[in-house]
Amino acid sequence: MKNIYKIADKVIEIVSLHDKVHDYCKEYRFDGVPDFTVSTVQADIDYEREKTAKTDIAQRISVRHLAEDYLEELAVYRKIAEQMPKYDTFLFHGSAVAVDGECYLFTAKSGTGKSTHTRLWRALLGSRAVMVNDDKPLIRVNDNGVTVFGTPYNGKHRLGVNIAVPLKAVCILERSADNHIRQITKAEAYTMLLQQSYRPHNSTALAKTLTLIDTMAQHITFWRLGCNMDISAAKLSYETMKG
Repeated sequence: MKNIYKIADKVIEIVSLHDKVHDYCKEYRFDGVPDFTVSTVQADIDYEREKTAKTDIAQRISVRHLAEDYLEELAVYRKIAEQMPKYDTFLFHGSAVAVDGECYLFTAKSGTGKSTHTRLWRALLGSRAVMVNDDKPLIRVNDNGVTVFGTPYNGKHRLGVNIAVPLKAVCILERSADNHIRQITKAEAYTMLLQQSYRPHNSTALAKTLTLIDTMAQHITFWRLGCNMDISAAKLSYETMKG
């Protein structure tokens, strides 16, 4: 089965073995000439099963019994992420929320509470706060600045919309009994940025991704937030980072 979608301003033809991939992406359907095509075979699905078995997810589920169509969704997004650096765009693991037309991107190790913190932002700010993507947004870096895109691949709760928003700040989240935040340098943030960015297998695409990360740092601010799960943490982080 195949269909065409527009994701992060790129028109992509997806050719899949299972229909669920297309149901997952239905809000991004588009009529146009593809910029590129991604297609999957059984070996791609098998690779995702092996890859997942090496992650923290394997501690919570039986990887052997993961549905093939779910694994194909992962394979499709991996193939998209491999192509995106050609278009000044890379995949980043984080929870992105927009307020008053500016995006704030929270990142951390899995299980730290990124989604919980952005939920607190929505509780604090109401309709002013819009979830862009709660898991794997795409980030474009060019002469116009840094833009975060919603994608179909937005976490298990499907929190996200098909929008593009300028990125204002990236915040590294850490658990803490008390709430505190400080601005940090690119050098302080760099290790986490590398860990949370998708690193393509292709050497040229990888080099481009590293360049995009470096360029992104010239346009935005970086923060480190120690927080608990109280709404006061959202108030502190928002009021500090908005400037």
